[in-house]
Amino acid sequence: MATERWVIDSSHSGIHFSVRHLVIAKVRGQFSRWSGTVTVPGDDFTRASVEAVIDASSIDTGVADRDAHLRAPDFFDVAQYPEITFNASRFEPQGDTNARLVGELTLKGITREVALTVERGGQARDPWGNERAAFSAKTSINRGDFGLTWNQALETGGVIVGERVDLEIEIEAVRQAASKVA
Repeated sequence: MATERWVIDSSHSGIHFSVRHLVIAKVRGQFSRWSGTVTVPGDDFTRASVEAVIDASSIDTGVADRDAHLRAPDFFDVAQYPEITFNASRFEPQGDTNARLVGELTLKGITREVALTVERGGQARDPWGNERAAFSAKTSINRGDFGLTWNQALETGGVIVGERVDLEIEIEAVRQAASKVA
C-alpha cells in the first residue's frame, strides 16, 4: 500500500487564535512560523495522521509590547519552551466533508488531548502540476490547562484575559512523491 505524504504549505495556510480581553472584546493573533505534514495511507484521508510544529516566538497580535509579554514566562515562556507541537492520528469522519481530528497538543511542556472539527475544502492541481488539498479546522482550549495562567482581576468583575482560546486553522497541503510501505 502506498503512503502519501502531504507537506503543509505555510505560505498558503494559517494558525489564528482569539481570546477575550476585559470580558467584552476579542484580541486576535496568529503564529507566523510553523510547519507540518499529513501522512495518508493509501489515499484514505480518514486514516491520516498529522504532525505540526509551531515556533512559539512567532506569535503576532499586531502589538509589539503585547507580543513580548506573550513570549515571556507569564505566558508562552519561549526561552524554555520554543515549540508548540500537535500530533494526531485519530480521524473520525462526520459526513462527506467534515471530520473530527483528535490528537495531542503540547504547549509550555504540557500535553493534552484536543479535538478539532475539520472541514475538507477539496483538492486541486496548481499550474505547476502539484496536487493540493485544503482543510479548515476549529477548536477551543482552556489556556489554564496548558499552564498559561497569568491574569489580573478587574475592579468591575472579571479578568483581563479570558480562559478560552478559540483556534482557527486553514491548511493547504501539497502532495509529495508516494512511498511504498511493506
